[in-house]
Order: sequence, then structure tokens, then C-alpha cells
Amino acid sequence: MLLPPKVAAGVAAGSVTLAFRRWQRPDVRPGSRFRTPAGVVEVTSVDVVDPGTLTDADAHAAGLPDAAALLRLLDPQSVAQRRRTGRYRRTPVADAAAADTTAADTTAADRTAADVTGWPVYRVGLAWAGPDPRVALRDDADLTDADVAAIDARLDRLDRASSHGPWTAATLDVIRRRPHVRAPDLAAELGRERDPFKLDVRKLKALGLTQSFDVGYALSPRGETYVARTLRP
Repeated sequence: MLLPPKVAAGVAAGSVTLAFRRWQRPDVRPGSRFRTPAGVVEVTSVDVVDPGTLTDADAHAAGLPDAAALLRLLDPQSVAQRRRTGRYRRTPVADAAAADTTAADTTAADRTAADVTGWPVYRVGLAWAGPDPRVALRDDADLTDADVAAIDARLDRLDRASSHGPWTAATLDVIRRRPHVRAPDLAAELGRERDPFKLDVRKLKALGLTQSFDVGYALSPRGETYVARTLRP
């Protein structure tokens, strides 16, 4: 489940306690936890609701100004549009070429919206569960010899488990040399596809070795110390 940064911050502050989604089936269940820009959020409840009964109070609890704004968010056409563009967090390109929508494109879009119309609306209870543990980990650069050896072992296991061969050292190196560079460019330098490359970077991030930015990545303080001290090739 994705939350916009402003909404995630509201959950952390306690001002946002609900989210509403039109889903084919629930993406989360009570007790689920997920990371957001503001820390870890826990799902406290998941219920099907009639959108016609939603009130301004519901909207306020979801960080929206009123029920009309909430209903616009849940409109099937709006949901279908986000599903077409949101996977990669893109917005439509507003140029002449993009504006030249064909009849086939329009039909496909309408069909998607029609499919979404039958999906139920879910009210999801949210609560802040604490800071993202990866933040504290990536800032911890006071590594002992045992810490370095443990990271070496974790990276060796990732390399051995990989279907495309060892990758951890090369990925750390390209991020060190080219911070804040687009993921497709980094992947191309390594002769890899973007999406598998990004999945691998997430594994390094889970170990506290890298951090993500609006554009590209950088080694974390922990990652910088590790790279300076490891004897792995």
C-alpha cells in the first residue's frame, strides 16, 4: 500500500487515521505493516464501505478537505487513471503527441474504468508504528570488524543466490561513483535492465548500505564505511 508523503506524515503526526481505496480485493489486512517516507505504518482495520455514506469527517481523517474530494479520489475513472500511470509514479506527458489519443486508447481507458466501477471501496484504519529501522541502521557507521564480516557474509549470500551472477560489489561501486544518477543509467552501465537492478538496490538498502533520493541513490554513512573497510573484491 502506497501513501503520499504528506499523508504518511499525517499518520505519524496522528492527524490521519484512515485511508480509502477502491480495490478489486484488499491489498492489506489488519496487522500489516509497511514503510512510508514518515516511518512504519500499521493497518488497524479493513472494512468495505458504501461510498455514498462517506462524510466530511471521513475525509478529514484521511487528510482530505471534504467528502467531495474523497469521492473524486474514489471515482472509477480517477482510479483507472492512477492504475495506468501510478505504477512508475508518472503523470501523463502534456505534449501534442501525448494529447493525440486514439479511439482505441480511449476505448481501453473506458473499459478499465468500467471494470473498476464494480470494485468495492475499503476503509483502512492506519496508525504510526515507529520510525523506519533502516534509517537508524544506515546512519550507524560505527562498524566493528565483526560488523564488516557479517555484512560480507550477507552480500556473499546474495551473490550466490543470484540468477545473474555476483552483483553486490559492482552495484555498490557504481552507486559510490555516480550518486544521484538515474537508475536506468546506472543499470545500463552494468549491462542490466532497470527493474531487476532496482530490486537489487532495495536489498542493499535493507542492509542499511544505500539510500534513495528523488533521483538516484547514494551510499549511506554505513555503506561508505563498509566499502572503505571491506576486503571483498
